[in-house]
Amino acid sequence: MEEKGEQKHKFEMSRRNFLRAGATATALGVIGAIKAPVKVANAAVPSNVKFSAGAAGQWSKLHPEPDYGGATVRYAENNDQWLGTSKIVGTVKNISEADMGFALAARGLISDKAQRGFFNFVPKHPFGGAISWARTWIASEDAVDGQPAPEKLPIPDPEQMSQHIKDAAYFLRADEVGIGKMPPYAYYSHKIINPALLVHNPVEQCVKPFTERLPYVIVVMVDQHLETMLASTGYDGISASQSMRSYHATGNIAIILAKYIRSLGYHARAHHAANYGAVMGPCILASGLGELTRTGDCALHPRLGFRHKVAAVTTDLPLVPDKPIDFGLQDFCRVCGKCADNCPSGAITHDKDPVEHNGYLRWNTDMKKCTEFRVANEEGSSCGRCMKVCPWNSKENSWFHQAGLFIGSHGETSSKFLKSIDDMFGYGTEQIEKYKWWLEWPELYKVAPGLPPNPAAPPATSK
Repeated sequence: MEEKGEQKHKFEMSRRNFLRAGATATALGVIGAIKAPVKVANAAVPSNVKFSAGAAGQWSKLHPEPDYGGATVRYAENNDQWLGTSKIVGTVKNISEADMGFALAARGLISDKAQRGFFNFVPKHPFGGAISWARTWIASEDAVDGQPAPEKLPIPDPEQMSQHIKDAAYFLRADEVGIGKMPPYAYYSHKIINPALLVHNPVEQCVKPFTERLPYVIVVMVDQHLETMLASTGYDGISASQSMRSYHATGNIAIILAKYIRSLGYHARAHHAANYGAVMGPCILASGLGELTRTGDCALHPRLGFRHKVAAVTTDLPLVPDKPIDFGLQDFCRVCGKCADNCPSGAITHDKDPVEHNGYLRWNTDMKKCTEFRVANEEGSSCGRCMKVCPWNSKENSWFHQAGLFIGSHGETSSKFLKSIDDMFGYGTEQIEKYKWWLEWPELYKVAPGLPPNPAAPPATSK
């Protein structure tokens, strides 16, 4: 124990000494580059993707400039072949919510243990259960949707309205906000009526068609809390609580924004973790808040990394969409693989390049392996290990970490350098005890026996 403590002390000292050495950043040639919060680069990009600066109405009054944490960002036009840096190679089909990972667990299509674990994997930690319980109060159809006011109020032009909506979201404590053209394939084809129905009934009796199609999507993003992540293993008792914290916060923002927009006389529906009608990955990309990663359909923000959850509002309120972004993440994920190396379920691929999936290119994680570990984890509640180890989580706020993100956004060679720095300091593989504030109850983490009873299935509707 003394030897381990001595090594930890030396490790911390070397980091502090390194961070004090501002001359090191000058030697890396990045201090000047990372001072400006927005950097639009003219790097080589695919010839069929048009890059240009963001629209004048892209930012808000409360957050007049985006905070990318030091990364160099390019802005991409939406077209039929690309969504940001995700290449579309065929027809992208709308998917059913019943075919997502947690629903497959509830249906018994992963394993018996995963099916039993699904219904208690969050509330088995009392704090996560308390936050999840609070989410249920904003899950009803009356909370997320409704008829717009019969008369439209006068509103500013779409550019000013976009700024105003972002300011409203920031006022409601969002950490990041983006507006996108809503990809029609981002909607679910069918919604689950009640997850408990999936255990005992044919899937056709457990879903209803989801027919909404609106032109714009507003995405709100909330940080999962840096210090908590630094103290966690990524899959201990607090993991699900981190998700629930941000799900609850973004859900509250989304239902308020949607209600506000309906009060102006326009259609608006909130989509949050207790009542989704849309897949959040393509919504994040369309709204200029991230790129897809090695972990499949998970999108990463250049400053927050994976350390976020989102909710969305789809609407026909006239808005100016933001542009999708490219900060070099495809190059980075191609050479890093740290999430794959550290995934406790072995779900994340080590493939060098993305492959085709449902009409677009992505790295294909094993959704069933990932889900099974998250719902049947007996060392904690759920899992966020990929979030924990990813070098794009910006760690402490310092010039050193801003410099790291600047380096990581400049191609494969620079990406290898960033990963080597990350490994050298042990980021993602340490638990900083001074930040650990929560309690653990390992005796509660075993997967409980039994399944929920069969609830009465309401008739399916068309919305």
